[in-house]
Amino acid sequence: MIIRPTRPSDATLLPAIERSAAQSFTATENLAWLAGHDVLSVEQHLGFIAQGLHWLAVDEHDQALGFVCASAVDDTLHIEELSVARSSQGQGLGRALVGHLECRARDAGFKALSLTTFATVPWNAPFYARLGFQRLDDAQAGEFLRQQLRHEQAIGLPDRCAMGKTL
Repeated sequence: MIIRPTRPSDATLLPAIERSAAQSFTATENLAWLAGHDVLSVEQHLGFIAQGLHWLAVDEHDQALGFVCASAVDDTLHIEELSVARSSQGQGLGRALVGHLECRARDAGFKALSLTTFATVPWNAPFYARLGFQRLDDAQAGEFLRQQLRHEQAIGLPDRCAMGKTL
């Protein structure tokens, strides 16, 4: 597996990877609806790519397996989406993508990583906790993350939390 910057020509492949990754939610009764939920558009991916904040995991034939994209919020790099194709899950790609993002964030001078995720889904908050992220309360989260959580609640996402990792 190789992690490389995502190219604009990769953008059309990314929604299918995110849809494939979301199929894991079919095993969680109250979240099964997410398997058919909207994903980031090609245009949104192109925006992250243009900012240099999108990375792709590929196999030895340059076939896309997963991706991570982020946005810069002050001195923090915020993980917008981490998705690994269902057929490639459980092989450490998510961990490798987050590790790669962490290295890029350090190199670029960011002080922290942040994200919002499901608090109790095993491949969400517990996964990030194993990577050194800590759950943030309202005071620690800051206005950006509090706003993210309010938006997610408004669109019907239950059991969400903010997490962060100091670099």
